[in-house]
Amino acid sequence: MDTSTLPKAAELAVRAARNPRWQPDAPMPLHSEIFTPATQAVGAGAAFAFAQDALKGAAGDAASLEERSILWVQDARAIKLGGRPYRAGLPEGLRHRLIHVAAKTPEDALFAMEEGLRCRDLAVVVGEVAGNPRALDFTASRRLTLTAEKHGVPLLLVRLDAQADLSSARMRWRLTSAPSSPPRWNIAAPGRASWHAELFRARAHPPGEWILRDEPERLAAERVQKAPAPDHGDLVRGSGARSLAAL
Repeated sequence: MDTSTLPKAAELAVRAARNPRWQPDAPMPLHSEIFTPATQAVGAGAAFAFAQDALKGAAGDAASLEERSILWVQDARAIKLGGRPYRAGLPEGLRHRLIHVAAKTPEDALFAMEEGLRCRDLAVVVGEVAGNPRALDFTASRRLTLTAEKHGVPLLLVRLDAQADLSSARMRWRLTSAPSSPPRWNIAAPGRASWHAELFRARAHPPGEWILRDEPERLAAERVQKAPAPDHGDLVRGSGARSLAAL
């Protein structure tokens, strides 16, 4: 349908119908980015929660996906800011499947990620790069997208303390920490990890905000409803059709 001649409201309605809102069981694109502050230690945990949710929902080759390894690539600055993987803290089903690469430079990290995306024996590639290095420009981002889509291996790229620059990633998130859910048995224990997630760019979904929780069997999502903007129409009409600036 050609939406160019539709009124704005009708055009938005058509777009919304074409692009349903994101939900945890939605298919994960093959190249996603997660922007997060390094001080909150939420990037890698959220990336693995996204990956696990997508792998559990994958159809057809589910048994094979459960056996494939997961590649986690970090550049040196990302390691300094967020630390190395702690296997005992990973979900039990991932501990024996993790391959960790500590790259010295962003260039080395991008090379390792691209090589991992060419390997169909991997279930997913998770990358962590700090800041906005020159090596991670639009050309490099496009190479990652094309490689992931050619070989069918998804990439979740965590951007620590970075600005959202040009990228060909199919889905882009901003994540910050959120209050954990209360623990079920021990009130002194930490609750399940929770994040405030803003989806600000996606080809298949409109933007939105959610509170995500890493539940034992699934990724739970509660949509954040924004308050409507105040309507000042009555104030303008009550001024005798004059603008407020003229009073």
